[in-house]
Amino acid sequence: MKNISLSLILFCLGAAVSILEGIACPNFAKAQTVEPATVVSVGDGDTIRVMQQDRSITIRLACIDALETSQPWGKAATKRLQQLLPPGQPVQIRQIERDLYGRTVAEVFVGNSSSVNLQMVSEGVAVTYRKYLHNCAATKDRYLQAEAIALQRHLGLWSQANPEMPWNFRQAQRSGQPSTTTTPRPNARPSTAKPSKHDYDCKDFRTQQEAQAVLDADPSDPYGLDRDKDGKACESLPR
Repeated sequence: MKNISLSLILFCLGAAVSILEGIACPNFAKAQTVEPATVVSVGDGDTIRVMQQDRSITIRLACIDALETSQPWGKAATKRLQQLLPPGQPVQIRQIERDLYGRTVAEVFVGNSSSVNLQMVSEGVAVTYRKYLHNCAATKDRYLQAEAIALQRHLGLWSQANPEMPWNFRQAQRSGQPSTTTTPRPNARPSTAKPSKHDYDCKDFRTQQEAQAVLDADPSDPYGLDRDKDGKACESLPR
């Protein structure tokens, strides 16, 4: 009888632990799952549509925030994401959660696990969304470091003297009041001064795409990145 009782107690304890683990971490497995998908279209600098298992899904890129299309650099962010994720591009999706609009919040990877989300931040066409950075806990420091470097090198939106953050812009649009610009402060303390005409040079960029984003934002080419005037910046840089 004692052996039966002990077995029953152990069984019940095991069942209880299993239930508690399921309650405590209901989304852990889902959050870590990476699944294949195919890009259908790009909506803006941080939103795409993909096909996954014959279903069309709207993806909101996790942990980053691109400027709205009506803001300076907003259209450039959309164009850059279109270059990175053209229609038909195979991707890997790490789903995290659903947002208030029913979109799937996710990290998007191409090639050898290259994070598109992180690349957008590193090129200065999106910022780290600190409010939701916990969704990328394993790579949080990489996002913050990428943003600090982009700021220091005046890449993309950081070429502005005091860029308006997209969340402030949206809040101002909703309230009808002028926004209070709050520029995030990465771990590093790079200069935020607006670069002069000669501050940019092709050697300041790692890839041709980074330089192209600057040219696309201001086709008048004040920094002389398009020497032969063919619409392509710093063509000697790797793509």
